[in-house]
Amino acid sequence: MTLSQYIDGLRGKRVTVLGLGVSNRPLVRLLLEAGVDLTVRDAAAPDKLGDIVDDLLNAGCKLVTGEDYLMDIEADVIFRSPGIMPHEPGIARAVENGAILTSEMEAFFEVCHCKIIAVTGSDGKTTTTTVISEILKADGRRVHVGGNIGTPLLDKAGEMSPEDAAVLELSSFQLMTMKKSPDMALVTNVAPNHLDKHKSMEEYVEAKRNIFRNPPQPSVVALNADNEITRGFARSAGEGVRFFSRRDIVENGAFLEGGKLWCSLGGKAEEIMPADKIFIPGDHNVENYLGAFALLYGSVKTASMVKVAETFRGVEHRIELVRELRGVRFYNDSIASSPSRTRAGLRSFKQKVILIAGGKDKGVPFDTLGEDIKEHVKALVLTGLTADKIEKAALDAGYTGPIIKRDDFKDAVLAAAGEAKEGDVVILSPACTSFDRFKNFAERGNLFKEIVNGLE
Repeated sequence: MTLSQYIDGLRGKRVTVLGLGVSNRPLVRLLLEAGVDLTVRDAAAPDKLGDIVDDLLNAGCKLVTGEDYLMDIEADVIFRSPGIMPHEPGIARAVENGAILTSEMEAFFEVCHCKIIAVTGSDGKTTTTTVISEILKADGRRVHVGGNIGTPLLDKAGEMSPEDAAVLELSSFQLMTMKKSPDMALVTNVAPNHLDKHKSMEEYVEAKRNIFRNPPQPSVVALNADNEITRGFARSAGEGVRFFSRRDIVENGAFLEGGKLWCSLGGKAEEIMPADKIFIPGDHNVENYLGAFALLYGSVKTASMVKVAETFRGVEHRIELVRELRGVRFYNDSIASSPSRTRAGLRSFKQKVILIAGGKDKGVPFDTLGEDIKEHVKALVLTGLTADKIEKAALDAGYTGPIIKRDDFKDAVLAAAGEAKEGDVVILSPACTSFDRFKNFAERGNLFKEIVNGLE
């Protein structure tokens, strides 16, 4: 099916788009240009949505906004934004009344004619997705990056050729209602996350599993053998399973042995490169590369994999070196919105660090983070709604270093800088989402960089 055929098929139907965020705006434009009977619903008040409101109304779009935006939905087709859960009562009632529930990403799967490679997991999705895309580019492929990162791809589907590759980062929210599988899939790991929105850990895990269980199943599914949940996915992931591991040798996939990265198919292993040649630091990044190598091995040149690993400088807001001032290095790891991600960041350094943490509570426990704070943190600076919970976890684990709490984010950064001496590392790695005071993790990271770059 082509994109134009898909959009044409919506004519004569009542279509509702839930959420007017970045991912849905190209979809809204396509629907309005096709003359579709369209209603857009968003929780924000009209004055918060900007100039687009007038454009929508002038184009004949109906608009429902405010806290009751999900009430009394009358539609034949509903496109939901990823952050709007499908089990919201208003959506569930509309589906019970016959509405078809879908999303911009699900529509992309219907109309995309190039190979789709999808990545999900609790941590490492963005870096692994980007690494895969960079390896494919180095190998001479034309690549389109989207999903949770990059730009929306639906309106660009008509420009893609069968020789291209679409590399997608998919969240649990996007996967919950997905009805098709990608051509190749990778699950980085699964740990408690987003439990403030999912009904249970089981629902979260099943959403992740949805990346490979719709027919036809992917030709290759790369799974983290070191993670109990993802290792268990192999039983239902089809015949193309490959594993990646930092602990054990695997017959099909990629592994770390003797300080080197190896790839293996059918038990025949090839040495790829020394782990210490990977440009971006941290054991978790070794794991990210093992995942990418396991997925792509045999379909790209080994030299392309090595070139990217040795030269790729990483993704913004992911253990990003901001500056060095009077011998103190400042790192921005704002993407770390879960305890497991912050733990990985702390373990990336050989020395104890000054950690800035805290943010919105996602309902995820901080117990294991407390152990890593004890082992890897010399001074703890806390801010945001979870400051007290992280402090308790650290103290319960036996942490005895200084704890500084500041309500204001800038004051927290300045306090951390004030604690630092020559040779120290200061890292923003919050272990929580940013939504207690920021629009997203990027806004949080950018403010951190602005403050740090303003230090004298």
